[in-house]
Amino acid sequence: MRIIVLGAGHVGTTVVEALFDDHELTVVDRDPARIAALANSFDVRTVEGNGASSSVLLEAGVRDTDLLIASTSRDEVNLVAAMLVRRLAPQTRTLVRTTDVEHLRAWRDEVLDIDYMVSSELEAAAAVIDAIAVPGARVADVFADGQVTIAEFDVEQRAHACALLDVPLSRAPIPPQSRVALIIRDDVLLLPRGDETIQLGDRVAVMASPAAMLEWSRQLAPDEPVVEEVVVFGATQVGIAIARKLLLHDLRVRLVEPDAERARRAAAELPRARVFHASPSDRTLLREERIGAAQVAVAALGDDADSLYAAVTARAVGIHTTIGVVDDPQSIAVFDQAGVDVAVNPRAATAQRLVLFAHDPRTRQVALMDDDRFDVLDVVVRPQSRLVGRPLRELPRTSSTIGAIVRDDSALFPHGDTELQPGDRVIVLVDQTRTAEVEAAL
Repeated sequence: MRIIVLGAGHVGTTVVEALFDDHELTVVDRDPARIAALANSFDVRTVEGNGASSSVLLEAGVRDTDLLIASTSRDEVNLVAAMLVRRLAPQTRTLVRTTDVEHLRAWRDEVLDIDYMVSSELEAAAAVIDAIAVPGARVADVFADGQVTIAEFDVEQRAHACALLDVPLSRAPIPPQSRVALIIRDDVLLLPRGDETIQLGDRVAVMASPAAMLEWSRQLAPDEPVVEEVVVFGATQVGIAIARKLLLHDLRVRLVEPDAERARRAAAELPRARVFHASPSDRTLLREERIGAAQVAVAALGDDADSLYAAVTARAVGIHTTIGVVDDPQSIAVFDQAGVDVAVNPRAATAQRLVLFAHDPRTRQVALMDDDRFDVLDVVVRPQSRLVGRPLRELPRTSSTIGAIVRDDSALFPHGDTELQPGDRVIVLVDQTRTAEVEAAL
């Protein structure tokens, strides 16, 4: 597929990293240093210039392009580029990143003639919900309309009494409606076999029904509390989006914002939330308002240093789980070293959604696991696939695991005797270098 990527920033670079092996990419950016860095790292064509210009888009080859991914940090550039593509190359699909939820609403109301639009704020909010939906998980994602959850757990000392440990998987009391998809041990990737075991120090990826995933959580993270209340530090655009999403999940929300005007706007937009005009470092307020009674704190202040301080302060006043929303991907390691439980990068979440549209059209969803080394795909099986009618244990090993199958609108978690059928939706975890091969085989 021929793809033009507008923007060589964090989002554009992540998109290029995921796609350059299997597609013909052209990257457009105004910054010559960014362009040079990408060209030196990846086999891509580059064009220096403003993507909201007809001449630049024509130079990039828009008339022979299948997909435009407009991923710059400037909404006006992305929107104008998409409109120009409609005139210059009507056959080219357009995919636009936005940082303004109002643009997303306009697109959904069919005011904007764009094939698909992705909101960084909503992607970050979804990532936060996923992070707290499975207590104790490093990351989690939902597939098949909520029927399948996939999560990664670090198997720590707190799980020492877990009955799942040190027992061959073929005999382990694995919760029904679940399947081990991957074990990482000492940075070695182990595809699960019947004689493999889960051990302390491992990282394990599991696919399960929502109820079964909670059982995995209770087994591997027995000290994690049930989430009923969340405090959000920061009434930024992403903070508001996260708070709104939490309220939709019937969680109690308290929002702390140091700027008076932002706090007023947040109170008007979120009447069900309790909004405080205060600094996240005001320990007197945090103590008097019993902020520490919340089970989760989300720091989304728009500045990584401020968010890190808020998250550490939240832990200091007794909040069990802390989540930081980071702007710079390099901050993730700092948040981790400081003891912040989860770091959510809106740009990475946005890039993950953008990458989906360059996959096989039968692929309904894509997620990234194990620090982006593995893809999780939701793929429809072709009637002509050579894998149809064969037991899973006989399928070729391609650094992948089929963890769940959606058949007749119901999810099942297969075993070695399960056979694939035409039209099945398979949720498969696959080494990122083999993604295109697995998609083609299915």
